[in-house]
Amino acid sequence: MSIKASELILNPDGSVYHLNLKPEHIAETIILVGDQDRVDKVSKHFDAIEFKTQKREFKTHTGNLNGKRISVISTGIGPDNIDIVLNELDALVNIDLETRLPKTNLTSLNLIRIGTSGALQASIPVDSFVLSSAGLDINGMLHAYQMENICNPDYEAAFIKHTYWSTNKARPILVKNSESLEKKLIDDNIYKGVTLTAGGFYGPQGRVLRLPLQDPDLNTKIDSFSFDGYQVTNLEMETSAIYGLSKLLGHHAVSLNAIIANRATGDFSKNPSETIEKLITYTLNKILA
Repeated sequence: MSIKASELILNPDGSVYHLNLKPEHIAETIILVGDQDRVDKVSKHFDAIEFKTQKREFKTHTGNLNGKRISVISTGIGPDNIDIVLNELDALVNIDLETRLPKTNLTSLNLIRIGTSGALQASIPVDSFVLSSAGLDINGMLHAYQMENICNPDYEAAFIKHTYWSTNKARPILVKNSESLEKKLIDDNIYKGVTLTAGGFYGPQGRVLRLPLQDPDLNTKIDSFSFDGYQVTNLEMETSAIYGLSKLLGHHAVSLNAIIANRATGDFSKNPSETIEKLITYTLNKILA
């Protein structure tokens, strides 16, 4: 049965609704960045840019670097935007947009996030890089989907017990990355661990301005949690959503974060733009290797 027009919304030119893209506009290797201005910071390294578009916060450049076709797309901030981006990217390669029928032969995209994040462990210095071996989802977006086959119940139960997790909140979900992409992108000077993905920047990440928190000690509990040798290394707003939807849809995903703040020590990078540029260069070199 074809997918209804109200469920898969297309623009008048046949492009997917939010991303404003057609299938021919994207490569199978896609770099995801949050900030739309960061798209240009990645694509300036390309030998040539063949396609550009932008709609709202979703900006796309597709080009070539040393013979490798690469797209870079800005997702904006948060798991809700990741829900849009991942579903529409999958539709571009795995649904026939004319017949609105899923394809028989499915395509697996390689999705590489280049993001910024704050470290939770004092041992992870500002201006370093973290590769997320897994994403720990605490924002609830993934609960809209059937997740049983990709979760880690033992890890999740231990985390809930250690943090005295409130039953009023969405149950935490742990999702691993793509091992093949991790092997391609890892290096000896890269930190690895579990990235916690929150649904907001202030209260959901333990920041206090004028509003008191439901659990003011939550970050301290998270900092001290370890299971099977994995600590929660950093905190941001996209990784677990990318990992969860990628696993469900059959894509490969890995998340790399430039650490521009350390929540444990209170430090902030003196030159975050330089750190992000170094991570972009590192990632592109690894993609080409």
